[in-house]
Amino acid sequence: GADFEITPILEPVAPFRDRLLVLGGINNRPARPDGPGDHAAGTGSFLTAAHCFKTDGANIRNGQSIDQLIAQQVGQTHRFTSIILGAEGGGNVGGCDSGYSCAYSRNISWVDDNTPAAKETNPRRAFDRMFGAQDAGVSAEVMRKKRLYRRSILDFVLDDATRLQNKMGPTDRQKIDEYLTGVRELERQIDLTEAQVCEPGDRPERPDEFRETITQMLDLTAMAFQCDLTPVATFMLGNGGSNRPFPFLGIAEGHHQISHHQGAAENHEKLQIIDIWELEQLARFLGRLDAIQEGDRTALDNSVVFFSSEIEDGNSHSHFDMPILLAGGAAGQLQGGRYLRFPGGRQNGPSVANLFVTLGQLCGADVANFGDDSTGPLDLS
Repeated sequence: GADFEITPILEPVAPFRDRLLVLGGINNRPARPDGPGDHAAGTGSFLTAAHCFKTDGANIRNGQSIDQLIAQQVGQTHRFTSIILGAEGGGNVGGCDSGYSCAYSRNISWVDDNTPAAKETNPRRAFDRMFGAQDAGVSAEVMRKKRLYRRSILDFVLDDATRLQNKMGPTDRQKIDEYLTGVRELERQIDLTEAQVCEPGDRPERPDEFRETITQMLDLTAMAFQCDLTPVATFMLGNGGSNRPFPFLGIAEGHHQISHHQGAAENHEKLQIIDIWELEQLARFLGRLDAIQEGDRTALDNSVVFFSSEIEDGNSHSHFDMPILLAGGAAGQLQGGRYLRFPGGRQNGPSVANLFVTLGQLCGADVANFGDDSTGPLDLS
């Protein structure tokens, strides 16, 4: 109910209590791996609620993620249907967790069953892509000619690739089709570039450390919303099973290492310090959204923010009773200031896929079922 306790970990987001929903009892059953590999399977299923096919080869198979479903339906009038950012990089080739592909561990956004949506982990490159690196002293006419030149190159590439497609087998044709989809998306973005009138400020310096990367990426996300470049943003703080230390918090051990806490009080204390820091980053981002005025509401009032992790507990690798926060007002559709705990337990508790149906509907997407085990929307009233 409304009288829920603000715990030490939740304290950073206490200023947004009236637009915060703490959710309990929600499960992600499809995230359970085939044998070992909970971090990869859980990360791959994080926004898809689909069971990842266990492989460390090229034959990856997952499901479309909810952010991309929403983006494809409501983002076509924006320069970017979505932006996908992160703070830890790495390629998708090879195995990263007990026979699971690195594609599962390093991506939470999936365009379709076989295609992870690559995240940008460099704030400067993210800025250049979103706002365009403007050459000092270059006139608007020169910039217009540059865009026309890029369009002519894209036209040539599309024509050449289409001819090549007719000479390929089914697998190669699928890859070319994915490539062409990306080229057409670039073409659409170029068409919308001239309509951009927002001033994003200075190009960020390349960060020296992890903290600065987080700050810059979240600021860029807020700016993308303020400039109405996209309706959907996805941010991945760390790769699945990341063993990054937190020296700026006085923690030299890797996060993955201490998450296998074995019930030790010392490890719980360190995990709580890290958790509080992570909630501080969320609070800063919510504050940025709340400072953007949109009529008689703020951007936070008009948004819905989903915040969670790929597993419930690092020691047990549980995918049940997931830690989930929702923030924002979804343009008056979402009532915050409550803790909602759903009954049913591990066997009969609601699926996170049902929550994703609800989030999709709140964002204007036409979605009745999602993932592997949804049964319809989750009632948040």
